[in-house]
Amino acid sequence: MSSPVIVARVVAVAIGTLAALYALYLVRDVVGLVLGAVFVALALAGPVAVVEARGVPRAWAILLVYLASLAALVGIGLLLVPPVVSEVNELVKDAPGLVGDLEGSSAYRRLDTEYDVSDKLLTEAEKLPDHLGDLTSVLADITVGVFARVTQLVIVLVLAFLLLMSGGRILDFGFSRLDPALERRARRAAEGIGKAVAGYIAGSLLLALIAGVLSFLVMELLSIPFAIPLAVLFGFTTLIPLVGLTIGGVIVGIVAAFHGFPTALIVWGVFFLLYQQVNDRALGPYVYKRTVELHPLVAIVAVLIGGTQLGILGALVAIPAAATIQIFLKDLYEARRQADEIVAPSSEGPTPSAPEPA
Repeated sequence: MSSPVIVARVVAVAIGTLAALYALYLVRDVVGLVLGAVFVALALAGPVAVVEARGVPRAWAILLVYLASLAALVGIGLLLVPPVVSEVNELVKDAPGLVGDLEGSSAYRRLDTEYDVSDKLLTEAEKLPDHLGDLTSVLADITVGVFARVTQLVIVLVLAFLLLMSGGRILDFGFSRLDPALERRARRAAEGIGKAVAGYIAGSLLLALIAGVLSFLVMELLSIPFAIPLAVLFGFTTLIPLVGLTIGGVIVGIVAAFHGFPTALIVWGVFFLLYQQVNDRALGPYVYKRTVELHPLVAIVAVLIGGTQLGILGALVAIPAAATIQIFLKDLYEARRQADEIVAPSSEGPTPSAPEPA
């Protein structure tokens, strides 16, 4: 084959690849929803199979697993809401006293003398009615955002339901149309992807457990009330990529501030910052290396790319997606290596035999 033809083919493949990537970028929101649905389907495939094995029809098995997951979330909410309500009520009741203590403190009087804090607070309070319109706009944006997220969640759950119902048959149909050798490779890759997602879920739950236990010990040491539900909340929020750990840390920090200011707040803040750094840079990547067999650097880069392009959902599916790409690359490398091993001996030709002695 001539060199210009090879160059033309390489250029055509490169242009086609770039065009495909650009098309995926344009529909990245839809791709994110589909990836989220695939992730949910793979995560629930095991529990659904267990329920189905007990003689429950598959559709009902999926619904039962959905309901069990919802019940678990509601249970966590019931565990967390009463302490939060109690803290808010206590804060409202103690607010006048807290304000009085603040105004009577020497630090506040010194700041008020140097920077006219009281006058500035009164000035801002007089401007408060002017900001009500902005507050209404912000609340409207938040409402629209929440509605959009709920809609996306419903779409993901519906797609996941359909995948759980028919995904296996679709894969079997597609695999059966392949060459036998390619079919074996495809089934092996699909099995590896399923194991990667299961490993990711196991790793995430392990990290949540570690965060919950460590935070509980710190809160018990600081005598922070409602340590158990707050530890459950802190561990649960670690399952939310990018922002979850920060949200949990801030909530516990607020409770610590009202029950042990400044000592409890400072100690909790130091613990939270240290744990966040260790979790993001060492513990999390190490756990995913063991459970997903993904290099820590690859895991970190995957989460950053996924979070940048698709937000929380992208960060959630980033590690399974990176593991999937790694599986395909390994399979491609193995196939290429085996092909080279087959071609190499045949290309050398038969070894000439030595001439027989006269």
